[in-house]
Amino acid sequence: MDNSKKNNKIKTSSRYLATEILENMEAEQAYSNLELNRVIKKQDLSKQEINLLTQLVYGVTQHKMTIDYYLDPYLKKKNKIQNWVIQLLRLSVYQLVYLDRIPDRAVLNEAVNIAKERGHKGISGLVNGVLRNFLRNPLRSLDDISDKEERLSVQYSMPLWLVKKIGNQYDESEQLAILDAFLEESHTSIRVNTHLISIEEAIKGLDEEGIQVERSQVSQLGLKVKSGHVVDTSLFREGKITIQDESSMLVAPALDIEEGFTILDACAAPGGKTTHIASELALKGGGIVKAFDLYDHKVSLVKQNAKRQQVEKLIDVEKYDARKLSEKFSEGTFDRILVDAPCSGLGLMRRKPEIKYTKTPEDIIALKFLQLEILDSVSSLLKPGGKLVYSTCTITKEENKEVIEEFLDYHGNFEQIPVKLNESMDTHDEEGSISLLPHQYGTDGFFICTLRKKRIQE
Repeated sequence: MDNSKKNNKIKTSSRYLATEILENMEAEQAYSNLELNRVIKKQDLSKQEINLLTQLVYGVTQHKMTIDYYLDPYLKKKNKIQNWVIQLLRLSVYQLVYLDRIPDRAVLNEAVNIAKERGHKGISGLVNGVLRNFLRNPLRSLDDISDKEERLSVQYSMPLWLVKKIGNQYDESEQLAILDAFLEESHTSIRVNTHLISIEEAIKGLDEEGIQVERSQVSQLGLKVKSGHVVDTSLFREGKITIQDESSMLVAPALDIEEGFTILDACAAPGGKTTHIASELALKGGGIVKAFDLYDHKVSLVKQNAKRQQVEKLIDVEKYDARKLSEKFSEGTFDRILVDAPCSGLGLMRRKPEIKYTKTPEDIIALKFLQLEILDSVSSLLKPGGKLVYSTCTITKEENKEVIEEFLDYHGNFEQIPVKLNESMDTHDEEGSISLLPHQYGTDGFFICTLRKKRIQE
């Protein structure tokens, strides 16, 4: 093989591409899923290569702090080593520690070849030396970390402040279960648009296209994908199914939708819940969803999702700041309101593990104020007797229960009622809200609460 073909093969290998993605994620705080999609669209990769690339990117990101703990003794003057070299070393250690099926020799050779291609002889020598030294010695023990919380932080690759927060808000067994769950591999779940197709027809159609699914324990409309790529199916292209986490499928039913309702979706993008609401309206006989988001590209995304799922006539979407919606509409305009609030997204750490490295305790406080501001703005727009559903994809009590408590303290004309579940499971807490933790059903961490606006005579 001549050098040009050899070099091209290296540059299009899953490990080379994974190194580039990890480099961009750290340097630019890029999202793993967006970077993966960008690279996969650009490169002509086999399904096997796509699977390996995805596993490498998510695996290194999920275990980054643990990998660094194992790697640090072999790195001198780490702050002077280029970012891409650190990513290549992390990628190699991840394979050596966590992926048994890849021979050590293959990992080492590939890393050295990538280092030669991207750098120079000195860098390839550094990579070779570090990895050979790593392989010659036993794995560094976590027991060397005497402080319990610091040990958990390294073991679960979770920033110390987050380990402490989870420990403060949940008992020890639940804390460990949550930390364990965030290191598990995520799965794809889909919602069946039953205004277009039945659950049984969807299962049969997916099976014919080589997609194996099982029924969701969480949502009657949900299916968990066991194997196959859903986005390649005709059912997805025709809008008969859509990718959505099982936990978020509980939001639209919680609104208790009836025919002819005018519903406000204050923070709509990317449109999963918006289209679910519209699908419910289609089944009931009609109505309208007034949907808003702050950014043009996100508004476009909602429109695209609505068109694909054939509910665009039931959704009116535009760019607007949810905090100012009280200036746009009259009091009592809406039968139902959804505030799927901007949040830290910490419930998504299994699917988007980079989140845990970018969020700070200060973010939680700032988001709490934003959430309360949105709730305050839209509360006057709800009709007496109407219901407002508040949801987040996070597990912090500051953004969930504390937000509701503070809102109710200042809005005596609202009361909390149990979330409506058209499901077999019952996960209500004492106040009637739902807090799904990632280890319970394998979903995102999620919170849902229903508030009812009291009628005047009440």
